[in-house]
Amino acid sequence: MQVNPHAVQPTSPLSLLRSLWRNRQLIVQMTKREVVGRYKGSVLGILWSFLNPLIMLTIYTFVFSVVFKSRWGGNTDEPKTQFAIVLFVGMIVHGLFAEVINRAPVLITANVNFVKKVVFPLDILPSVAIGAALFHSLVSLGILMVAFVLFNGYLNWTAIFIPFVLLPLIILTLGVAWMLASLGVFLRDLGQTTSIITMIMLFFSPIFYPVKALPVALRPWIMANPLTFIIEQAREVLIWGHLPDWVGLGIYSLVALGVAWAGYAWFQKTRKGFADVL
Repeated sequence: MQVNPHAVQPTSPLSLLRSLWRNRQLIVQMTKREVVGRYKGSVLGILWSFLNPLIMLTIYTFVFSVVFKSRWGGNTDEPKTQFAIVLFVGMIVHGLFAEVINRAPVLITANVNFVKKVVFPLDILPSVAIGAALFHSLVSLGILMVAFVLFNGYLNWTAIFIPFVLLPLIILTLGVAWMLASLGVFLRDLGQTTSIITMIMLFFSPIFYPVKALPVALRPWIMANPLTFIIEQAREVLIWGHLPDWVGLGIYSLVALGVAWAGYAWFQKTRKGFADVL
């Protein structure tokens, strides 16, 4: 079915929610296809989504607990495997963000037919990318919890709050993905840039080190990283057994909602130019 690619699209927060709700089944179906398609043709198939984080956690545990004998924050009383577990939490949060951000610039250019030839809600493509990344993150979280129980003999009840910790990051990432998906149509080098940025964020987030290990003058810069607060809160509920900072999560959520709406509005306003460029 032919569609007018230059039609003006709604940009209100209400239209955003309506689009996500109206296309929820399509988002789920495309997410499943995305996840299964990633491993299509491989012998083990979707089993790789379980093996990859399991192998990485095994490597982290061996390197940091056996080779380097690392302790988080220099605490000599903690179990040898604790450093690997703490590090893995940070890697999961960063991986969720980085997977979506790195894919976002090519979401439209990789689906040119959706722009010109069919009636298709282009604005759901970042949601599909989020869904696929979230699936892999949930698999990694499951492996993390099993490993935590094996290493420590218990699981903190506060782990039930991890969805509330990750939700603000998901909303923020979705907003950024909408903006990058649009910009990627007009700036083809953006994909290379985002890869560099997410790599920088890997080392400028408290993944391999605690915030308190940094000089006081550098801590505000690390805290300005949008991943820092979520990584710290994820560790609070999963590793340390503390309740999340509800006030901090509330403020983060408000900012994330603003970013999501801004990204959606930008995408909707600029999508009428996609057909001319593609």
